[in-house]
Amino acid sequence: MIEPTTAVLISVAWILLMLVLGMPVWVTLFSAGLLGLMMVEGLDMALAQLKTMPYVHTAEYTLLVVPMFILMGHLAFAAGLSHNAYRVGRMWFSRFPAGLGLATILGCGAFAGACGSSVATAATMGRVAIPEMNALGYDKKLSAGTVAAGGVLGILIPPSIILVFYGTLTETSVGGMLVGGVIPGLLTMAVFMLGLIWLSWRNPSLCPAPESYTWKERFQSLKYFWGIVVLFIIVMGGIWGGIATPSESAGLGAFASMIMMIMANKGSWNDIMAKVSEALRETVHTCAMIFLILLGSYMYSFFITLCGVPEEINQWVAGLPLPPFAIVVMFLLFLIPLGCFLDPFSILVITLPISHPVVVETLGYNSIWFGILCTKLIEIGCITPPVGLNVFVIAGIARDVPMQDIFKGSLWFVLFEAVTIALLMLFPFLSYWLPDNMPGI
Repeated sequence: MIEPTTAVLISVAWILLMLVLGMPVWVTLFSAGLLGLMMVEGLDMALAQLKTMPYVHTAEYTLLVVPMFILMGHLAFAAGLSHNAYRVGRMWFSRFPAGLGLATILGCGAFAGACGSSVATAATMGRVAIPEMNALGYDKKLSAGTVAAGGVLGILIPPSIILVFYGTLTETSVGGMLVGGVIPGLLTMAVFMLGLIWLSWRNPSLCPAPESYTWKERFQSLKYFWGIVVLFIIVMGGIWGGIATPSESAGLGAFASMIMMIMANKGSWNDIMAKVSEALRETVHTCAMIFLILLGSYMYSFFITLCGVPEEINQWVAGLPLPPFAIVVMFLLFLIPLGCFLDPFSILVITLPISHPVVVETLGYNSIWFGILCTKLIEIGCITPPVGLNVFVIAGIARDVPMQDIFKGSLWFVLFEAVTIALLMLFPFLSYWLPDNMPGI
């Protein structure tokens, strides 16, 4: 047997080596946990965990929200809800400076309320908004950057898969996390939109002259928004009112989005079934990735907990000559460089076993507040080099815009994100006021 501290150091070296070699994160964490258990407790203990852990940690009722929300997003796209959200935003915000950019942010936020994925929101809205913005003469860097940044709303505005993931990993109320994302999500949208207006005022050449629509056209466009409103009410209304659990609400949302998809498609029954099959196939692929990362996380978390790492870090942090708030900031800032290289799920499974016990249990901060801040920092990683996932997605859509130009267009939104994060840190109640005052949470 090997001394626990030595085993932990070897496991960290193993993780770094595997990541450098390009191995999947779930393989990296799972193998590191298995190797660590073999070093500390022996082969029998490692095999016992390998036999029971995959079932114990995935056969949970609360995890039903993951496939249901993902399926709901795919069916919502097939129902045309993304196009409808953008159409409404264009009608209502056309008279403002950078009106089409504002419509894009509104469309991203609205579709995020029916999707739950950052990459899916960016990809969906990119196909809709970028050609329109470029055709009207918007700066190509700004149009691509706006959609890439607007996509990050998909992991904050409920139903957010990342917030569900955080709640599952930290044993925080999933319903509380979803409700807690509402106000920060709306605040992010507001800051993005005000930032676009400021950019257009500062440099009018970035955006063309505003479009003009009549009030009659604006009010008529609201009929296209009903689908997203209904989905949001079904999913979040059930959770807020205590009528349905998050898992039940997610199932109802997926069913409602399927009905909308059938209603929106006028083709043959074969066409409809083809879209349902595609949505199911994409859902299976995404869920497989998420659950494998979960399993890797649980295996490695069990190992480092067995070795006493969280307790050691708790004692070390307690002895630091820093105020508690500075320690929270330290943990959060560490997420930015990780976000430049890893996907959001991987970042959470690597950092939360260490940071969450310190911030919530030792320092006494609100778990929902910390989860929202972690999500905000992860958002920045989605639009910053060298591996901004949303930027890569937009690069595949706007092929005439170089990758570096998309990153440049996104950098303004990194500044806007910093403003939002500062507000959420200065006024923490914005994250947990709604969950604390909802009877069903």
